[in-house]
Amino acid sequence: MNQPILELKHIVKEFFGNRALSNVSLTLMPGSVHAIVGENGAGKSTFIKILTGAYSKTSGEIYVEGQPISQMDPMVSKKLGIHCIYQELNVANDLTVSENVFLGNQPVNKFGLIDWKKMNSDTKDIFASLQLRIDPKQLVREISIAQKQMIEIARAISQQAKVLIMDEPTSSLSDREIEILLALIEELKQQGIGILYISHRMDEIFRIADTVTVLRDGQHIKTMPLNQVSGVDELVELMANRKVADYFNKVEAPIGEPVLKVEGLNKRGVLHNISFELRKGEILGVAGLVGSGRTEIAMALFGLLKKDGGTICIDGKPVDIRGPRDAIKLGIGFVTENRKETGLTLKMSVRENMTLPTLKQFDRFLWINRKEETGAAEVYRKLLNIKTTTLEQTISNLSGGNQQKAILARWMIQGTRILILDEPCRGVDVGAKAEIFAQISKLAQQGVTVLMISSEIQEIVGMSDRVMVMKEGHMAGMLEKSMITPDHILKLAFGGATSA
Repeated sequence: MNQPILELKHIVKEFFGNRALSNVSLTLMPGSVHAIVGENGAGKSTFIKILTGAYSKTSGEIYVEGQPISQMDPMVSKKLGIHCIYQELNVANDLTVSENVFLGNQPVNKFGLIDWKKMNSDTKDIFASLQLRIDPKQLVREISIAQKQMIEIARAISQQAKVLIMDEPTSSLSDREIEILLALIEELKQQGIGILYISHRMDEIFRIADTVTVLRDGQHIKTMPLNQVSGVDELVELMANRKVADYFNKVEAPIGEPVLKVEGLNKRGVLHNISFELRKGEILGVAGLVGSGRTEIAMALFGLLKKDGGTICIDGKPVDIRGPRDAIKLGIGFVTENRKETGLTLKMSVRENMTLPTLKQFDRFLWINRKEETGAAEVYRKLLNIKTTTLEQTISNLSGGNQQKAILARWMIQGTRILILDEPCRGVDVGAKAEIFAQISKLAQQGVTVLMISSEIQEIVGMSDRVMVMKEGHMAGMLEKSMITPDHILKLAFGGATSA
């Protein structure tokens, strides 16, 4: 157990002469949780891809259980027991739980046919060893995101995983599901599995990791035991090379007249008699537990969810929003909570994603004026500090924070008056988060009306002029500025009352 399960020494990765990783080293011990932190673009994804064999290293050495590995590819990586659970889960929804656990590795009987009985039994045994209760015969589409994540972990265990890489594993989980996952990580540690844990959630890192490695701009900045780190501020300073005293950069601005008014909004079984107003230059935070109806309000305002009743008025006039096209025409923009599935066209370029809803602005006699389109995209690339070698780069190659900035730029190019943000900083590092929040604050100063949904209470407290708290599809309360505290928000979210 004293021998490292994995060692990387002086790893370098270059793309066309540009260094994405420079002299990065890491040692992982069995039964250890080693956190890797850094801003988006720091090199974390490149590092993972070298370990999983998706990329070949330019130079450096890799050792697994003391043995040098000259060339890593996906098959070699799996055989060595290195498995990665990505932020975007890799499961087949129309197969059963056991079929997913043994996908590509199904046990067969003496006739060469799949041994269903053994496969279901082995799946049950793996879940029992992890102290999980999931029916092996259940269809995957019927289970929760957290359970799907457990399936990926079980799949790795079925293939004798020695190293488990977890990339933002809690980004889509509720608080209760996070607790289950963190308990499972403790169980994996007891089994001697080494875990590389990548997350922007500092509280989780300090809770479960024993060692942390900081990357910045592809460089290995520091590796140290977590018990020698003074706190979040020290890690943030190492990651960003600057002190981050204020994550939110909120600048108070004058709030004007109501721009949007919602009265009696209903959606059967989802939303119940929701009424509120948004004022010019205001940031209205929307808080509540997962499933409280926060996202459904955003979808109804953008025409993605058909309401059963209620009225929506803009500038005092009733409007009929039947779909996103109507919403965009009315000056409403929407940054969704899942950028890769519903926010981006991943195979298109950065430029194309930034200008997608505004192509009519550049329409000249049925042709797109590419020069004007590129010029507009370039203005906002610079303004938002979107890190990309070129606007023609495929957007899937950008880090999460830069992808999110590109989506924000899309609505800025559009000249949006009402901006709906659903989890605007999910999976985004503290540096990019500070930049995004600074831009949101600047938009509010310019008179843009913002509806911001977030599961992070500190984000709601730090950015909101007022806070609407949701509970089980009902509006639990509206907090004015002086009442916006984590305690008041939580009390309302769990069904309590606040005291003035």
